[in-house]
Amino acid sequence: MPDLKPFLVLGLALGGVFAMSGVGLVVLYRATGVLNLAYGAIGALGALTSWSILDATGAPEPVAYLACVALGGVATLVYGVLFGPPFAARDPLVKATATLGFLLILLGLMQWVWGREAHSITLPTSRWNYQIGDVRVSWTQIIGLAFPIVVTAGTAVFLRATKIGTAMRALANDREITATLGVPVRRVEAAAWLGSGLVCGASGLLLANLVGLDAATLTFLVIPALAAALIGQLRSLWVTLAAGIVIGIVQSCLTAFTELAEYRTLTPFVLAIVALLWIARRPQVLGRV
Repeated sequence: MPDLKPFLVLGLALGGVFAMSGVGLVVLYRATGVLNLAYGAIGALGALTSWSILDATGAPEPVAYLACVALGGVATLVYGVLFGPPFAARDPLVKATATLGFLLILLGLMQWVWGREAHSITLPTSRWNYQIGDVRVSWTQIIGLAFPIVVTAGTAVFLRATKIGTAMRALANDREITATLGVPVRRVEAAAWLGSGLVCGASGLLLANLVGLDAATLTFLVIPALAAALIGQLRSLWVTLAAGIVIGIVQSCLTAFTELAEYRTLTPFVLAIVALLWIARRPQVLGRV
């Protein structure tokens, strides 16, 4: 039996970031009806830009990291402003397919500018670590778990306690009625795109440190986040948070087993399918009870 403690620590950090990305997807979907499949690509673009700033200009590290987060917000906002209104009345599947096209454009752009080789970003928090028993824990891993919990709690409060948050919840229920009540729909949607993009940039920066800075790898890490959001039924922030953490833990711990390591990427699909089947059966079970 392998020692799972190091993998558990990494899994908690990765799961936290998956969960934070899932929360960003849920908030955007609830406000706009768009399932942003380009989420990982936008985070990867921000992380690679941050690496270029550090490598080419020697700028202070905080400036480069803030640029990553800001670029995530700007890229997402620009897409939402340009393509959100034309697709507003279309089916969710059409909206999601449009973001898939955006993903392919960004992935091609990153491979053209930065090539296919992997780069690396080491956050200052990764240099600060301490020993817990026989496991070394870095502050980046702690932030990877703690920051998503803070973001989820803050988002829940924002959606319930602010005017913009209330408007976002109203948009999720009925866009047309919300517009007739005088709510500035475009402005509220722009706020959702921007907030989701900022979370996306922060997720990309953390993942670039935790798993490595590779455009393709970071792009398709949207899959665990999407699985967490689906388990939360694209509604519940806290279920999405819990699901993301579980996915990260299971996926990381499978790496410790030689015979199962190659199947670890199936974790999001398997857990999402099991959870959705259980959710589908639950009303029948409750009805029998």
